[in-house]
Amino acid sequence: MIEAHLSLLIVVVPLLTAPIVAILPNGRLPWTVSTLVSFAVFAMACLQLINVGTGNVISYELGGWAPPWGIEYRIDAANALVALIVAGIAAVTLPYALHSVEKEIPLKQQSLFYSAFMLCFTGLLGITQTGDIFNLFVFLEISSLSTYALISLGRKRQALTAAYQYLIMGTIGATFFLIGVGLLYAMTGTLNMADLSARLPALVEQRTTQTAFAFIMVGFALKLALFPLHLWLPNAYTYAPSVITVFLAATATKVAVYVMLRVIFTVFGFSFIEETPTDEIFLLMCTIGILMMSVYAIYQQDSKRLLAYSSVAQIGYMMLGLGFGSVLGVTATLVHLFNHALMKGALFMAIGAIVYRIGSSRIDNMAGLGKHMPWTFAAIVIGGLSLIGVPGTAGFISKWYLVLAAIEQQNWLIVAVILIGSLLAVVYVWKLIETLYFSSADKHAHAGVKEAPLLLLIPTWILVLANIYFGLDTELTVGTAEQAVKLLLPGVQ
Repeated sequence: MIEAHLSLLIVVVPLLTAPIVAILPNGRLPWTVSTLVSFAVFAMACLQLINVGTGNVISYELGGWAPPWGIEYRIDAANALVALIVAGIAAVTLPYALHSVEKEIPLKQQSLFYSAFMLCFTGLLGITQTGDIFNLFVFLEISSLSTYALISLGRKRQALTAAYQYLIMGTIGATFFLIGVGLLYAMTGTLNMADLSARLPALVEQRTTQTAFAFIMVGFALKLALFPLHLWLPNAYTYAPSVITVFLAATATKVAVYVMLRVIFTVFGFSFIEETPTDEIFLLMCTIGILMMSVYAIYQQDSKRLLAYSSVAQIGYMMLGLGFGSVLGVTATLVHLFNHALMKGALFMAIGAIVYRIGSSRIDNMAGLGKHMPWTFAAIVIGGLSLIGVPGTAGFISKWYLVLAAIEQQNWLIVAVILIGSLLAVVYVWKLIETLYFSSADKHAHAGVKEAPLLLLIPTWILVLANIYFGLDTELTVGTAEQAVKLLLPGVQ
């Protein structure tokens, strides 16, 4: 009986947890409840993925109202995979949060912190579950509003500026998306994605339909931080509490990529995309973004900001696959979406462990620290190798499929961009490694600094080992991605 309601419970359980956590006394109790809920949601996400793993599609009618009149949760391999990423990262991040939050968040704000975290978690999960495009907007706002509050809790005053900047950019993006949804509703009289996909083919020539598509794409490009609409992301990742940087870097942009895939290929359809210059625009923006943001990363003096610019470049890789508009390209996007969550989550967790010990993420304050924190240093090395795309890591699988998709279309320029981007990643990853291990610091600079607590190291190494495992066994990532693409691009070779 529970399995029949999994798609709803995945969203409702953390939603109901948020107000409960908010009224609990500050301390470890809110963390305990939030952590247990994240484990339960992760288990449900695993069961959900198993249920759709053979190509099944789950349709859940809320309140017994049949779509398109009622809200439908529609689950296939694509959104089940993304829901698994969000739930899995939360289940790893919350154990990590205990010591990190105690260090960075005042005691009197901790209950509200975990409440806002649960709301953000709910919003991201809801986006992956829903089959209603307006309901998607509602969950987008739930996740966004809670994210603004979470970022503002950073220790430095710049966190308030970063949250305000993200609020302005996020509001503009949400407004664009809502205008696009309104135009679609005016043209079709429906908000159900499956119903929209059936009605829109007869309206593709209408200027209103094309305008709606443009508004939705710009809106989510802002939320996605796709170059050149990425200006909110570096500050948000740099000044947010470490645990929020980890969670957002590993989930928020991945969910936004999923929405782009869903809207482009399910709502508007592949035939609509073929008749517009969407793929050329994406390829151009991604190419410039990969190269420019990788160069920007090299010159950063703060490790969080370095990884933030790297994330903008990696978003370019994800959208490259979408720009190809092919089965192999979209498969590469979904695979990289999963793998990047692992590699960037591991790296930001390792940086968070350093912040826990020395109170700073600036690179010049980390000189020689690798010898005092060998496990944290090793995590950065392996995460960095995955980010570069070294064989035997998850990052290599992502780059491999992107290169194959580019070769399939004989787009040698993109092949070159992927290789150059990887070489630039070598430079900024080496910058971290060199500072941590090979640079010498004043002998009193790190006196008394020791390895991070186990509750920080264990979640970090779970993601590090996942980078290795999914670099060797691709049955889950590639297999599920291929299953998802069959549903997103039916009949396309």
